[in-house]
Amino acid sequence: MQALHVLRQLQVPNLDNIWQYVQNFPITALIGMGAFAVRTTYWLGSRPKALKPLCDLNQQSVEIEGREGVRRSVLIDSSEKLSTHYYSDALTMYEVFLRGLRVSNDGPCVGWRKANQPYEWQSYKQVVDRAESLGSALLYKGHSNTGDKFIGVFSQNRPEWTISELACHTYSLVVVPLYDTLGTEAISYVIEKASISTVICDVPEKAQLILQSIDSKTRSVKRIAIMEAFDDELVTQGQQSGVEILSLKEFEAFGKDHHQEPVPPKPEDLALVCFTSGTTGNPKGAMLTHGNVISNLAAVLRVLENCKLNDHDIYISYLPLAHMFERVSQGSIFINGGRIGFFQGDIRLLMDDMKTLQPTTFSVVPRLLNRIFDGVYGQANTPLKRWLLDLAYSKKEAELRRGVVRQDSMWDKLIFRKIQASLGGRVRLMITGAAPVSPTVLTFLRVALGCQFYEAYGQTECTAGCTMSMPGDWTAGHVGPPLPCNLMKLVDVAEMNYLAANGEGEVCVKGPNVFQGYLNDPEKTAEAIDKDGWLHTGDIGKWLPNGTLKVIDRKKHMFKLAQGEYIAPEKIENIYIQSAPIAQIFIHGDSLQACLVAIVVPDPDMALGWAKKRGFEGSYSELCSNMNVKYAILQDILRLGKEAGLKSFEQVKDIALHPEMFSIQNGLLTPTLKAKRTELRNYFREQIAALYAKAKV
Repeated sequence: MQALHVLRQLQVPNLDNIWQYVQNFPITALIGMGAFAVRTTYWLGSRPKALKPLCDLNQQSVEIEGREGVRRSVLIDSSEKLSTHYYSDALTMYEVFLRGLRVSNDGPCVGWRKANQPYEWQSYKQVVDRAESLGSALLYKGHSNTGDKFIGVFSQNRPEWTISELACHTYSLVVVPLYDTLGTEAISYVIEKASISTVICDVPEKAQLILQSIDSKTRSVKRIAIMEAFDDELVTQGQQSGVEILSLKEFEAFGKDHHQEPVPPKPEDLALVCFTSGTTGNPKGAMLTHGNVISNLAAVLRVLENCKLNDHDIYISYLPLAHMFERVSQGSIFINGGRIGFFQGDIRLLMDDMKTLQPTTFSVVPRLLNRIFDGVYGQANTPLKRWLLDLAYSKKEAELRRGVVRQDSMWDKLIFRKIQASLGGRVRLMITGAAPVSPTVLTFLRVALGCQFYEAYGQTECTAGCTMSMPGDWTAGHVGPPLPCNLMKLVDVAEMNYLAANGEGEVCVKGPNVFQGYLNDPEKTAEAIDKDGWLHTGDIGKWLPNGTLKVIDRKKHMFKLAQGEYIAPEKIENIYIQSAPIAQIFIHGDSLQACLVAIVVPDPDMALGWAKKRGFEGSYSELCSNMNVKYAILQDILRLGKEAGLKSFEQVKDIALHPEMFSIQNGLLTPTLKAKRTELRNYFREQIAALYAKAKV
């Protein structure tokens, strides 16, 4: 009767006649109609909804009127309104942390675990107090924001890293991250370049490494504070070199007894000097202010507004904190009062850490994504399993194309729940960066994980990111439009036939996220930033019709072959890496040779099955030594190259198979997992020479 009253208020015509007609229905029919209405209402209310885009996805960036070729994000009104901050009470990294303390109501902040143990947490206030103690000790030892202000931090990701960084921010000191994959010589170079007198280390082995270089190269170090236990022998060795060795706990206690009032930084103050490992030459120290970092963080938060990061979010930290991608990612958590759990320090235990921590968000690099992707397809090892996986993928991929992102479909429960559970089962946001990711892998994992999954692009010199894919645009093969904190343009690279008039060229960035230059290196600074303030990235980009950027090549790693043809090896590697049995590939050529050769690392998970289908038997190492397997892989990559339109001189002449992965540990990858081309060339000098000798026969 209430429904009848509502319909009468709406003045539905002939209502009394309709009601009289319905009253004559059999009771079973009325019950059926009611049940149908309930089911329909439930379906309408519970059917999956597409994530609302922040803009028209067909126009994600626009060219600025009167500035030919310069583009901006559509999330800002004009080029004069580039994002500099997101919250008015968080203009520096120090204020970011204080805001997290406030909005979390002193909730859990950083956590760590030992093997087979739960996570143990320190609150925001505990971290602030420890940071003030450590910072006070640094001031008492002679550091100041006007003098000796550079503090080295040489550690894996852990709570003390965050505490050490916050100590520097609290007293306007400058963090200089060190990492062992720089190599001993490069670490000595960084310490002397920045005149670092205090280094905070996690383990005694790293202190030992610094002490070993004291006599010959590293003369500025006066003290080393160590997080883990160490023996008296190390103290004695330090005394002999004129270096004070003490525990971090002892250093904090000393600062607590000599507490100093905070000296908060200003946005224009230097926050850190991040030395890029680089692929050639000495590392360069990118100088970044608090304002640089905050503007980049603000832009990311603007893009992620639909995700609504909050104090309930949990982030797992395993990517190197020495690099800005991870630092900005963590800033997005701290500013919203969330918590960060650190991995145990062993990448092999990362999945166990995730299952224990159950993170809601984390950042990732393509190498981990490739391992997850290969693992899923490796387990689909029967025709039925593969058919079910492909069916589930096709159904959810159709939803993704409509903008629907979810984890509660029938296909999630039947097929994808296991992969979601392997990451803790609660992930709702992921961001990938640092290197290109295969569109196939990215789309599959967006489908399988059912979370918001974005791809970002950038480099240390623009703090971390300069583009990022947008909510609702779940297509792959691009890195999104410019972030709201920067403008972008493409400039001609005529020798590679990339012209801005054709929408192609070197990617250039300008905005408050662009760094201040390289520490004590005006020549390199002038090479990176032109007189108009544009950062030249060395990457080649192409604008797509919807205003997103596709990175298609690399300018800096070009070389000429003997016949004068220019070669961009990374472009070729990105094509060849799509070959199923390949995990890694290094393309080599130089001006004394007329052709290209390559070192190929077969994928330990995929190569065995791929080879077996082609009649090749044996262990992984045996396959890597099998000339017939090598020839089959060569033919497969040449096929891919031909399909991608590579010219004949861009195709490799021969390859060598290598059974060991390029890694950070063996010095062949940078900490952001980019190929160190000089080291690779030297490491495989004999194999390369043999390939060229064979090519001349």
